[in-house]
Amino acid sequence: MQTDPPQVSYGALARLFVRLSLTAFGGPVAHIAMAQDEIVTRRGWLTRDHYLDLIAATNLIPGPNSTEVMIHVGYVLRGIPGAILTGACFIVPTFLLTLALSVLYVSTGAIPAVEALLWGIKPVIVAVIADAAYRLFPAALKNLLLWLIFALAGSAILFFDIPEVIAILGAGVVYSLIEVRPRLPVASALLFAQPILFGDRAGIFDVFFYFLKIGSILFGSGYVLIAYIQQDLVNSFGWLSTRELLDAIAIGQITPGPVSTTATVVGYLVAGLPGAFAATIGIFLPSFVFVILTAPLIPRMRRSRLMSAFLDGVNAGVIAAILITVAHLAAEALQPLDANLASSAIAVLLALASLVALIRFRINATWLILAGALVGLAVQLLTTPT
Repeated sequence: MQTDPPQVSYGALARLFVRLSLTAFGGPVAHIAMAQDEIVTRRGWLTRDHYLDLIAATNLIPGPNSTEVMIHVGYVLRGIPGAILTGACFIVPTFLLTLALSVLYVSTGAIPAVEALLWGIKPVIVAVIADAAYRLFPAALKNLLLWLIFALAGSAILFFDIPEVIAILGAGVVYSLIEVRPRLPVASALLFAQPILFGDRAGIFDVFFYFLKIGSILFGSGYVLIAYIQQDLVNSFGWLSTRELLDAIAIGQITPGPVSTTATVVGYLVAGLPGAFAATIGIFLPSFVFVILTAPLIPRMRRSRLMSAFLDGVNAGVIAAILITVAHLAAEALQPLDANLASSAIAVLLALASLVALIRFRINATWLILAGALVGLAVQLLTTPT
């Protein structure tokens, strides 16, 4: 039975979540674990069971999970103002740091040292995403039917060029129909899943509405955002190159806080400073809305057989999308540095070593990214003629 949470000041909330924003490296799971240590263990603001209820609720609504957990905590402690405060304090510092790195990347990205840093980071990024997929496998593919849906979703994306959004939501709808067999709002779900078609040049409203749509349907890990961007902005719209996408992911990874601030980098690359603001607001705005609307319904949501089945199907589609994205990004990440063919072998070894370190030893991704950057600099120094 949940007890009433203590009265926490707005100042205390702001201080904690700003600090988490600037120190929470390692991805959504790490963010949630760090917040649990601070909120449950150190401060006793919530019980462990209550905190776990909030985590479970975020898996039933779209949006970046760790950010939504932070918004939920604020809602529980101080209502809607608390939800807005904790969400903003978790997002804004990381946004500003990511934006600064985006400006630096655009202005200095052609400098060999910067290219070497990013070259060394990219294989690690591929390993981090592969590790995320590996860890999702047991929970997502827990029966033969989900394995079949996983294979069908992957085939639809890979061989028939079906947008990830439709394949993933379609997987959720199919599994719900088979497992629960109610009447589902299929028409509205598919309508929301339709890709937005823009022209060759992107404006600020194009960027905003694209990321608003993604923020409204983003189930699972924040890494799924990368799959959507690869399919839409790289393959379909041509707003980004694969290399630019990898660089955007790298910047999002080397900064703490929400992984979804990769959208900030993409927005800046596509439409400058207004695009960075538009993309960031678009990707995170639905999270505030969904959390505030669903927070009072958490007990019923957790017991909903329909929503649980839908989420199971979505997760199977998510795994397929992530694995296909890993393959696309690996093709770019394992390229040689400065046309030095030997460096390709180093990139492959770096990716494999990073994957082993993540899976076997659970090394924090931040340290691996730093190591990758140092390897990139070392390779450049050793291969550059004097």
